[in-house]
Amino acid sequence: MQAQMLAPAAILAVWTMIVLLWIIPSRFGAVAKLEDRSALPSKRGVRGGDLEGVIPDRANWPAHNHTHLHEQPTVFYAVSLILAVVGAGAFDILLAWIYVGIRIVHSLWQILVNSIPVRFALFLLSTIALIVLAIRAILATAFADPALAPQ
Repeated sequence: MQAQMLAPAAILAVWTMIVLLWIIPSRFGAVAKLEDRSALPSKRGVRGGDLEGVIPDRANWPAHNHTHLHEQPTVFYAVSLILAVVGAGAFDILLAWIYVGIRIVHSLWQILVNSIPVRFALFLLSTIALIVLAIRAILATAFADPALAPQ
């Protein structure tokens, strides 16, 4: 197994936890600044989504990004594991780092600025990197030569 292929996935996992922690001061800070507390949901079992439209949109951006980090990156984790097991090449590792780098920039952009055209461009670039990685995982597995496997 190649640890180099798993390093980008480990970094993205840590980044996901950083964004999770970012939600706390963002939302609690916004709730603390509310002048009209009657707008807060009073029901039991309130979820973060219940704060949509109650606190400023900007305060919810970290949570929106955290959700995104649990969507497409799950495919990245699977592809990273596949390539680590079958043997990733230098290009695979480079693509994985590119994917993670773009996803982190995407997170920062969404949380701090949230301009859709730039955010979409970043998403598109990371998606292209992931598609190439996924295709390389197919090539590394479906077309692997069993004669080359260790005895």
